[in-house]
Amino acid sequence: MLDPLQARPLSVNLCPKPRRRELILFQAHSLSKLTLSQPFLPRVSKACVEICCDSDFVADGLNFCVRFVPFFFSRCKKRWFVYYSVDGGFCRVQSKRMKKPIVALLMVIFFSAFNCFNAEEAFDVRKHLSTVSRYGAVKEIANGNFIPSKVPEGCVPTHLNLVARHGTRSPTKKRIRELDNLSLRLEDLIKDARRRNLHLERVPSWLDGWKSPWQGRLKGGELISKGEEELYDLGLKIREKFPSLFDEEYHPNIYTIRATQVPRASASAVAFGMGLFSGNGSLGPGKHRAFSVISESRASDIMLRFHDCCHNYKHFREKQEPAVNKLKEPVLNEITSALIGRYGLNFTRQDISSLWFLCKQEASLLDITNQACSLFGPSEIMLLEWTDDLEAYILKGYGNSLNYRMGLPLLEDVVQSMEQAIQAEEERRPPGSFEKARLRFAHAETIIPFSCLLGLFLDGSAVDNVEFKKIQKEQPLQLPPKPPQKRTWRGSTLAPFAGNNMLILYSCPAQDKSKSKHFVQVLHNEHPIPMPGCDGSDFCSFEVFKEKIVAPHQKHDYDTVCNPKQEPSSGSMYQMFQWLFSLSKDLSIDPV
Repeated sequence: MLDPLQARPLSVNLCPKPRRRELILFQAHSLSKLTLSQPFLPRVSKACVEICCDSDFVADGLNFCVRFVPFFFSRCKKRWFVYYSVDGGFCRVQSKRMKKPIVALLMVIFFSAFNCFNAEEAFDVRKHLSTVSRYGAVKEIANGNFIPSKVPEGCVPTHLNLVARHGTRSPTKKRIRELDNLSLRLEDLIKDARRRNLHLERVPSWLDGWKSPWQGRLKGGELISKGEEELYDLGLKIREKFPSLFDEEYHPNIYTIRATQVPRASASAVAFGMGLFSGNGSLGPGKHRAFSVISESRASDIMLRFHDCCHNYKHFREKQEPAVNKLKEPVLNEITSALIGRYGLNFTRQDISSLWFLCKQEASLLDITNQACSLFGPSEIMLLEWTDDLEAYILKGYGNSLNYRMGLPLLEDVVQSMEQAIQAEEERRPPGSFEKARLRFAHAETIIPFSCLLGLFLDGSAVDNVEFKKIQKEQPLQLPPKPPQKRTWRGSTLAPFAGNNMLILYSCPAQDKSKSKHFVQVLHNEHPIPMPGCDGSDFCSFEVFKEKIVAPHQKHDYDTVCNPKQEPSSGSMYQMFQWLFSLSKDLSIDPV
């Protein structure tokens, strides 16, 4: 249960230069305690009188909140009208009996309460945490306007590629230190408020004496139990959805499982495999079985950790990060000012950034939404989410073609696995002699560029997508629009914890030998998703997939994209030093 918020005045902007008294609204424990100053008088015009109000909160209770959108009153011909904002427009309420402004105000409160109740009920902060979102909170979010293709009768899946992010994890060591510093900072802010004789009723009680749930931890970033469950359940669901692909006795050459060397990725692979192969072994009550997970060195894994091995990308990111922080500053400044006014504490921009991070960790890992997250209103949360999405767009996504072109080895590996499956089918190899699934577990830095290579999550029509043509030509795209404008690029659906892309190869009957009999379907977070390269369909021929989606990215190989041209240097000792220096930098990067 939330702590009751004490009564406090809120700023209300009236129409320009009101003639007499100002309207003051108080935030109270309940609607019954809503307090107004003496009846106020409106601004007088020739034919009508108007009162304009613009407020955030009207009343706040233990479990009830009335949120206000801008509204104004208008009185014409002895009748009062109420206009209140809905989705950027204004709705009008009128009544012959509405002859006093106080009646009009009560009408606004009623409609605001009704709209607020529905909005609050629908708004779930756990769906707005960008790439820190938990899979279960966002996996059902899909493009409601897209009608998935119906797989033709007679088509059977012959191979499956999976590229998945690790499951929900704890904060990294660096972030744990940030939360410890936040605890000390909040303590200082409370002390400062007491020195200034600030009424602490305005300050949420949890802030006083708050300590990080991860206080004292020396290590972090590991897969937590919720993350294990996400991948275990995903393994179960994939086997249930494609039973014909997983009906054979396990062999590492039939079901290839790869993960990065980062422990949370390999642990995710293990959890997934336990679900996928459960009941097929002899170990324990669940009849589990052992299986192999392959990992390559961080310093040379250009398949799943291409971002770590790409020198040009690391240089690009280092240069861009200050510019990205500059783009986020106006939003953080705006919200910092809002929270200072709301709670009276002398927050800084860094405080707001750390509190937003705490909100994401509490909501995603601990299911706590009534502490750090409750400091922000829904519109503020959506703005903060946008800043995170903006960062992912610029540093990992469509913001620069280098971000996704360096993922070409992964895309080519996917295509190669499909070609091998087609060859096995054409040669009529017996079951158990060819691969049926290639399963990979990595990071947000892997799944986001890979999704960009496929042309997913672009704004505009997937059928005739201008932006898709631009990325094929390596041209820059516009940044994701700022809320309240709608956008397709959202980290919470693009790369949540355990987010995944599946590419399923189908073999279909073809009477006409000139037509393709092999097709590719793409699923994102288990839902069919339109591909601009396939004319907006989630299902297209393998030849079209290679021609329209893969081939345009093959203009450059990985070395050309990632490694700067270097002058030949003399001496093997110098080369050895360069290699060791590169390796040490690679090992220092903390993946998401």
